[in-house]
Amino acid sequence: MIPEKVTEFCAEHALLPKGCRVLCACSGGADSTALLHMLCATDGISVVCAHFNHGLRAAESDRDEAFVREMSQRLGVGFVRGGCDVAAYAAAHGVGTEAAARALRYAFLEQAAKDRGCDRIATAHNAQDNAETVLLNLIRGSGLRGLCGIPPQRGQIVRPLLRLSRAEIEAYLAENGLDHVEDSSNAADDYARNRVRHRILPLLTQENPAAAEHIAATAELLREDEEYLSGLAENFIMTQQAHCVSVSQLLALPKPVGVRVVLRLCGAPSRQAANAIFALCNAASPHGSVSLPGMRVVREYDRLCFGVQACAGEIACRELTPGEFDLPGTPLHIRCTQTVYRKEIHNSFNTFCFKSENICDRLYVTSRKEGDSIRLMGRGCSKTLKKLFSEARLPLDRRQLTPVIRDDGGVAAVYGFGIAQRLAPAEGDAVFCVEITEKEIM
Repeated sequence: MIPEKVTEFCAEHALLPKGCRVLCACSGGADSTALLHMLCATDGISVVCAHFNHGLRAAESDRDEAFVREMSQRLGVGFVRGGCDVAAYAAAHGVGTEAAARALRYAFLEQAAKDRGCDRIATAHNAQDNAETVLLNLIRGSGLRGLCGIPPQRGQIVRPLLRLSRAEIEAYLAENGLDHVEDSSNAADDYARNRVRHRILPLLTQENPAAAEHIAATAELLREDEEYLSGLAENFIMTQQAHCVSVSQLLALPKPVGVRVVLRLCGAPSRQAANAIFALCNAASPHGSVSLPGMRVVREYDRLCFGVQACAGEIACRELTPGEFDLPGTPLHIRCTQTVYRKEIHNSFNTFCFKSENICDRLYVTSRKEGDSIRLMGRGCSKTLKKLFSEARLPLDRRQLTPVIRDDGGVAAVYGFGIAQRLAPAEGDAVFCVEITEKEIM
């Protein structure tokens, strides 16, 4: 009955429409081995197998790759392989090994799907993975969205096994005589997810053997509530002016809907940001503003506008040299210094440290220009500024007044978005730092 259960789940969420071409992410473990076998037995779709070698377990990593390659040949499906020095990437970007591995793996899968003409990427997340995600989010502090766990689909990524338990997957492998490989790192408690898997879930399972499946089922119900509340927020936004809402109408909404309106418009999944904006709406003064990374929210009587309010025009080109100055036509102040990089982390994307020896001639600040593009550090792809601004829903009147730092090699950084990969420094490098801050309007 297991394949039928997967088929019903896929049909319920329209995960694998007839005629689609699926890139199946396969590590060689039990879950992804079962997934690849099920997809190959599914009528009406074509399958390509993708394996990413993280290179973190020496010979064991190569063993996994060889296993998946041989399985693909046996099943008669195409095979595409990717790999990268995950440890080096993690060190260069100041992130943990697990986060680096995930970022590189998904970047590979997206590119492989594009290269192979696949419109779906299937991953083997199951009910236990979903339960672990819910528990991790709960422990770390989460709103309703985090308690919804892993969605059946996000973009082109689909999870056909999300309703299956680990026991059901193991039973499927046994029934079909399928071998798989074991990742030795899964036995260690180095990562939070492993500790939840090895320590917390077993205790819950002692209370109820179906604990993981019940947690995952609850996440599905919560996802329906989240989608409903988010839909109400979107409907309210549609009744308002572009990037502005009525303060009185916003305050009249049920709080769960109002919070989603605010978070949707400011583009930040931060409850602290929402609290600051609601404090502005409830303040006695009819005027005021709140500064968020890359955005200013301004209140004028009953009107709440999301985005820097500035006169039309553009930023006049100016060379950046050590010192500081106000940027004409904007509420921004720029400070430039030369120093040595100490691996500082600037999450607000308003401070940029450029590796001095990689700067082509000199740095300038300007408005965006037609055709401008940037390969942002950590993104793994280049994007035009037009697309970058559109995806961020940057108001049109702010796009020409968003500072763009460039050198003779092209765009070096964009205020509120980040620095170009080609200019990213390593610890100890001589750097030219540019800090852009907003002047407070009283």
